[in-house]
Amino acid sequence: MSAAKKEYKRVTTKSLVDMKKNGEKISMLTAYDYTMAKIVDGSGVDVILVGDSASNVMAGHETTLPITLDQMIYHASSVVRAINRALVVVDIPFGSYQSDPKEALRSAIRIMKESGAHAIKVEGGKEIKESIKRILNAGIPVMGHLGLTPQSIYKFGTYTVRAKEKEEAEKLINDAKLLEKLGCFAVVLEKIPADLAKEVAESISIPVIGIGAGNGVDGQVLVLHDMIGMTHEFNPRFLRRYMNLYEDMTSSISQYVSDVKAVDFPSDKEQY
Repeated sequence: MSAAKKEYKRVTTKSLVDMKKNGEKISMLTAYDYTMAKIVDGSGVDVILVGDSASNVMAGHETTLPITLDQMIYHASSVVRAINRALVVVDIPFGSYQSDPKEALRSAIRIMKESGAHAIKVEGGKEIKESIKRILNAGIPVMGHLGLTPQSIYKFGTYTVRAKEKEEAEKLINDAKLLEKLGCFAVVLEKIPADLAKEVAESISIPVIGIGAGNGVDGQVLVLHDMIGMTHEFNPRFLRRYMNLYEDMTSSISQYVSDVKAVDFPSDKEQY
């Protein structure tokens, strides 16, 4: 069982480490705009991720790859303006950090300065070690991301569970330990076996946030639009829908159309 929830007026990277030490699970959701972020923050979520999943959810792309740094800064700025409590973490998009540590630093600095976010997130381990070091040396908090890394989807060729084989599992464990050693404040594990995720969480002192990684980790993250049922075609095993907004919104909009056509809206009470 989780420990009693401590009240945090503002969640920081240190707060998350303290939560892990105290056995309090960490809640994390995505948000990409002011209105949704205000609702999420007011609901008590600890971490808001401005994910590059905005490429899929907001822009309709098949993958996360097309979204640009400018677009991520736009979404992050909108979210930050809504926040009173949550820690805001922003994905550095594909192509903005992998090949050149100097470019990685420039990208991270732009996100922090232009959006007002609190931290950045990058995908990968040993392969991007120098980029992570450069960003951390500038005083910018970094969250890692291992397992299924959507920015590498064309390398994997599939969204199936990662690290089921011994060699890949060992690399993931080593990468998680490396991220901790470098100074990352947390790591996301996506779509890996629950036993492996639990092993990773127990082997490092920084928080491990899971998505499709079982309940043996230190917290959970979901894409907001999936969780509240605005999207309806994406149905992975790890997703729990807490609402069915797709049906509710479709029904409401259809009713509005009917009311307009029938001259039922606006009524006498709804006009001046």
